[in-house]
Amino acid sequence: MAIDAAGSDRAALVKNLEAYLKQYPDAKSRPQIYRALVEADLQIQDNAHAAEYAERLVALAPEDMSMTLLAIQLLERNGDDAALKRAENYATRVLDFIARSSPDGRSPRVSLKEWEAEHHRDEMSVLLLRGRLAMKLKDSDAAAKDFSASYAIQPSAAAAEKLGEISEMKKDSADALREYAQAFALADNGRGSAGRREIRDKMGNVWRLAHGSGTGFGDYLLQVFDEVSKQEAVQAAGVPIANRNAGAKSAYDFTLRRAEDGVPFPLLPFKGKVLVVNFWATWCGPCRALAPLFEHVSLAFRGDPAVVFLGANCDEDESLVAPFLAVEQPKINMYFADGLDRLLAITSFPTVLVIDRDGKITFRSEGFGDDDFEKHLSDAIHQAAAGESASAPIPAPGE
Repeated sequence: MAIDAAGSDRAALVKNLEAYLKQYPDAKSRPQIYRALVEADLQIQDNAHAAEYAERLVALAPEDMSMTLLAIQLLERNGDDAALKRAENYATRVLDFIARSSPDGRSPRVSLKEWEAEHHRDEMSVLLLRGRLAMKLKDSDAAAKDFSASYAIQPSAAAAEKLGEISEMKKDSADALREYAQAFALADNGRGSAGRREIRDKMGNVWRLAHGSGTGFGDYLLQVFDEVSKQEAVQAAGVPIANRNAGAKSAYDFTLRRAEDGVPFPLLPFKGKVLVVNFWATWCGPCRALAPLFEHVSLAFRGDPAVVFLGANCDEDESLVAPFLAVEQPKINMYFADGLDRLLAITSFPTVLVIDRDGKITFRSEGFGDDDFEKHLSDAIHQAAAGESASAPIPAPGE
């Protein structure tokens, strides 16, 4: 037998097994032979051949998820673009398998809670893996989608750091800073390979490019660190966050959540900029009518980094929001209000606010608005950016 003849010589074992397959290409023992070849090639550090036989085994046994994951890792390590694309397809196959899996088949010794936790960890890890593959294939949009989905399932330093890199490449310094700060806060929790020193260097570089100096960097980092720590504590306790940002005293103390994936979005990086916020709800007809007017105004300020537009959703049932956005395809970044509506005394929808560089409300429009809504809003933004308009302070909670 080929195995016995090779003894402990792994290279000889590979040679003998390949000779056997050449003589008997349709042998029923092919799965076992492919597995032995993968193991032997790994032992002699021939990763390219190990990947080849791992893929052959996956073709014969597509339900073998452990071998599929090994094939992905080997292709990622050694492959060209074609190999990376195959690895990406394998990762999608694993995600489909995870999505189809049911707790009904779990061991009696595994509780439902334990099974669900493991299920989420598996999904998070494979999304992270597929995101890395997409980045290597230079598909940053697909990579960002996977990293965001991975982070939404279970926040990790690795996903946040990659999202920071993508935002930095797109020259979106505010997003890059937020993602890097979250990666820094999560780096010691064992859920990612990112190192704090490296993340801190990346973040400091982006901060200096955006602000011209390191002034304010420490305060910003502590703000995000505290916010992430608070969220982790709440998640660990299994308590739903019914009153988000309860201690916030100004708009810039708030951390919202991105509506499509729940990723945290601190407003602190926008201090000193003009914020233009549209508060809306899915059930609100006037909100739907106002949206294209609001978006049209935003296009006129697209090249102005000192003006930031965002939508703040106020639905009580957050499950309604993602399907709504999938149909409407808004051009404005959408977030959950997470108590910002309470702070700013929003009582009807839609309500559009302009908040100047000092954090004061300089424009407020409630309801659908008149025919001059776009002109009035544009004028208010220009005035706030120039610091010309009379302003009213943002009320503290309860005022």
